[in-house]
Amino acid sequence: MEILIIGAIIVFIFIYTKKFDTHKFVEENEEYLTGLKEKDYDFFVKMKYGEKVNPNKLFISRIRNAVIMTLAITLLFLQNFSFLNFLFIALAAVGSYKLPYIQLKNYYKRYMSQIDQILPYYLKGLEILCQNYTVPVALSRSIQDAPPIFKEGLKELVAKIDAGDSSVQPYMDFAIKYPVRDSMRMMRLLYRLSLGAQENKYQQLLMFSSSVSSLQNKAREVKYKARLDSMEKRTMVMLVVTGGGTMVILLLSTMMLFGA
Repeated sequence: MEILIIGAIIVFIFIYTKKFDTHKFVEENEEYLTGLKEKDYDFFVKMKYGEKVNPNKLFISRIRNAVIMTLAITLLFLQNFSFLNFLFIALAAVGSYKLPYIQLKNYYKRYMSQIDQILPYYLKGLEILCQNYTVPVALSRSIQDAPPIFKEGLKELVAKIDAGDSSVQPYMDFAIKYPVRDSMRMMRLLYRLSLGAQENKYQQLLMFSSSVSSLQNKAREVKYKARLDSMEKRTMVMLVVTGGGTMVILLLSTMMLFGA
């Protein structure tokens, strides 16, 4: 125990007097440290923060915070160190390391769920614009009234088309950026609509409109189902709390009667 305390003091002195530069150590070993990242960590970081945040730097900060948290908890248990305390410290270390990743993953799930709900309604507005304009012009005009989530992706899509890319790739890039239900298929339909001759445009629009209506119906079903599930959970919680409270009151009443 004394050896651990002396070791911690020596490490603190080295760091405080800058004999040991933690930032330099991190920079020199960044390649090895970032190798510990989850495979989808970079994707989740970019999905939440965009290109303005470096996933590697955020991951290094995550490791640093986990180490600091682990050391702080270890110091709390130094006076009464046991196997159970060691298990608690290990769980705390893993938890503090994994928690930021879990939060990013949960954000992604909520983000995708939100996109899944509003994409059909955006496509419906786009369909109306396509009746009067070409697809590239309709996409450009839709940006102003589009949901904030889609604006960045739409600007990138329109910029690629304006730059002369007449392939399906700009549309697929948009679908990859927002990988929700049927997004790939809808972007392919939109691309075909942009290629269709004027005499075929009506048929293409009918197909696109039918697909958008189907997506809207699915979105409504998912929304109603989520509401029903939420109501069922609340009802179950109320029943459990009411039943549990009643049982506790009956038990206390019985104990008081026997005690009397």
